[in-house]
Amino acid sequence: MSDASELARRLAREAEAVCRHYLSNGRRQGRYWLVGDIGNTPGRSLFVRLHTSSKGPAGKWTDAATGEHGDLLDIVAATCGLHSFREVAEEARRFLKLPRWQREPTIDLQAAQGPRDSKAAHRLFAMAQPLSGTLGEVYLRGRGIDPLVSTDALRFHPRCYYRPDDTTQVETWPALIAAVTNVNGRITGIHRTWLDPDGYDDRRLGKAPIDTPRRAMGDLLGNAVRFGNVDDVLAAGEGIETMLSLRTVLPSMPMAAALSANHLAALLWPASLRRLYVAVDADPAGHAAAKALAARAVEAGVDAIALSSRLKDFNDDLRAFGATSLREALSGQLLPDDAARFLDVTLA
Repeated sequence: MSDASELARRLAREAEAVCRHYLSNGRRQGRYWLVGDIGNTPGRSLFVRLHTSSKGPAGKWTDAATGEHGDLLDIVAATCGLHSFREVAEEARRFLKLPRWQREPTIDLQAAQGPRDSKAAHRLFAMAQPLSGTLGEVYLRGRGIDPLVSTDALRFHPRCYYRPDDTTQVETWPALIAAVTNVNGRITGIHRTWLDPDGYDDRRLGKAPIDTPRRAMGDLLGNAVRFGNVDDVLAAGEGIETMLSLRTVLPSMPMAAALSANHLAALLWPASLRRLYVAVDADPAGHAAAKALAARAVEAGVDAIALSSRLKDFNDDLRAFGATSLREALSGQLLPDDAARFLDVTLA
């Protein structure tokens, strides 16, 4: 019997204690422990079996977002940032010797995050294919977006894992895959938009008929789905479709989609930035996030200028009024030099 197998079995007998200790950002649900990923990110994509059953032995885990699976030794290695089996075995033995009352999180989870959290995101993005000729391209065109403005950050996966809420069942749906990156271009997370395999329809705007057709995982705070290389000017907003709608008529302006109002308020930018355009979603959370981001920009010596849509967001504007109308509306909101520099004159 190998040392690894024996340690894995001993950990499996204490599966819930292992999860509470190393996956402290998760929670128990029925016979499973749910968490975002093997790096202990909050969420519900990864599930660990807490008890042996007809479905398999205790201690086995599966990440429904990526298809990764393994045992509790993998979780010990990932959350502690360990690379050799010797280190993992020492940590596992240390844990097994702890009294039960000491089996609470003792590692610095913030320090443990980083490349490990982005590993699954890197893998999923690498597994996806270019957009051209795929359902992902159909989806973007259905929303009035030019797919050519998104080639660096977006890909398509024909069978991306999806796990419905409150279940361990795993489904597969086609998905638009977006890379979340930091200011240096390193992938830190991933965003998935599951798509209707039957194509685009106006009722669901092309998204799959599931409860949560959009999900993100990984290190998101301060990071974004980024389109183009930033120098002195950047446009930032919440949604991917919102920013791609702007980029359809401003194809050379660098843009960032922060994915939510809270993340927009915390967005990071390079030191070279001099002017920040903030796309404001027309709801209370959108206004609050835009205000917070603009205040941070001004404090950092960056000019902040709001971009306001006529409807709820700029994709609504693009679909309702068309690219030419959106271009005309933006021409009055951009500074004259930026209008001349970035607006797509071919739409005139």
